[in-house]
Amino acid sequence: MVCFERDLLEEPLAIVEGYNSYFSFCRTRSGYSGVATFCKASATPEAAEEGLTSEQQETTLTIINVYCPRADPEKPERADFKLRFYHLLQARAEALLRAGGHVVIMGDINTAHKSIDHCDPGDMESFHEHPGRRWLDSFLWEPGKDSPHGGLFVDTFRFLHPTQEDAYTCWCNVTGSRHLNYGTRIDYILADCSLVLSELKEAQLRPEVLGSDHCPVEVVLKSVCLGAPRCPPLCARFLPEFAGTQQKLSRFLVKVERNGLLEKGLKRGLVEPSAAMEVSKKSRTGLLRKGQGDLRSFFKVENSKGGNTHNAGFQSEMNVLQRAAEDSGKEPPTKTAEKTADECGMEHVDTVIQGPLRVLREESSVEVANEEIRNCEKDLIPSKPNQSAALWKSLLSGPARPPCCKAHGEPCVLRTVKKPGPNCGRRFYVCARPLGKPSDPRARCDFFHWASRGNT
Repeated sequence: MVCFERDLLEEPLAIVEGYNSYFSFCRTRSGYSGVATFCKASATPEAAEEGLTSEQQETTLTIINVYCPRADPEKPERADFKLRFYHLLQARAEALLRAGGHVVIMGDINTAHKSIDHCDPGDMESFHEHPGRRWLDSFLWEPGKDSPHGGLFVDTFRFLHPTQEDAYTCWCNVTGSRHLNYGTRIDYILADCSLVLSELKEAQLRPEVLGSDHCPVEVVLKSVCLGAPRCPPLCARFLPEFAGTQQKLSRFLVKVERNGLLEKGLKRGLVEPSAAMEVSKKSRTGLLRKGQGDLRSFFKVENSKGGNTHNAGFQSEMNVLQRAAEDSGKEPPTKTAEKTADECGMEHVDTVIQGPLRVLREESSVEVANEEIRNCEKDLIPSKPNQSAALWKSLLSGPARPPCCKAHGEPCVLRTVKKPGPNCGRRFYVCARPLGKPSDPRARCDFFHWASRGNT
């Protein structure tokens, strides 16, 4: 059985061969606070329900897949809502136990229970007074500690690994804290005491599995599941809202070209997926090249015998460069062209650039002027890639170089204040290293510097 949680769950999900799926998600806000449970065909449940308040079902083993709410520090009402959710979860789980059988709760509890489960617990007194932790103290039973409230459930990981440090399941992607394992353990598999004492074989975390800011949590039981003969009505295959909208998981892992014989070949297994991806890449590249030209072609003088046509084209190209130079605060290319022309010994370049070509009435003079412009334009508009790059850098200098942090002497990273307040939207520089413990030399230092208002 595999369970997924979090607010990124969207419907419809993929069909996994050999598994039956059961979904629960918010109907008013798409992709929010959803859970999905996948059961092997050999472990088909006798019944399935959605929510925590439905009629009790007496089963041998009840699995509760849950995503507990997150309490926003800036919204006190969310803390009360989260605590009410905890009490409702406890009431439902304990009612199922009293009805008979075993109960397992798994998912994102959104609270680190002990200080050993948090990378930075801070003040210990305020840490333990957290309402979510106090609820976990009363809800869970620990070996050797008699709880006055008589907890009926066990944290399976801490039951087998009570003193293991740096065992986390969640990290912040923005700060890159996973690289230094600076996180929290907020994902649990909780089971009733009798099930843990008699059937628990292994419990472990899987931080090496990437793809999310959370990592999987795994439990192995000694017992063998006996599946029901048929799936319950809540199975996703029976729901009309998912009819004809689900796809096999393999469709999300292989890029398929959706046209012509290539798609038919993929369906029949005649074309390898890697070959399909290569053909698709080539076809897209060909389409782009067909309708696009080289950027440097817009800055080259056309080889035309008609003086007016040549002069108009050159004037248009110089206007493009002049506008780019004005945007970047550089010297306009027209002035650069005049200087370059003077160095080449041209006498009437300003007339050719700014006035109509009819000013030069003699055809021979036009040909000479065009030839001289082409000779001097080689230095103004380079054709080699390295020369083109140098020209663009001279016109568009780009953003300013970031400062270096004092502790490591490395370039900083630019961030933006997202928190509402007077500094919201302001940008600042911090150390580019991942967040970690203050004692870790590999971790981010405390460098901070406000960026200038005009910095982009």
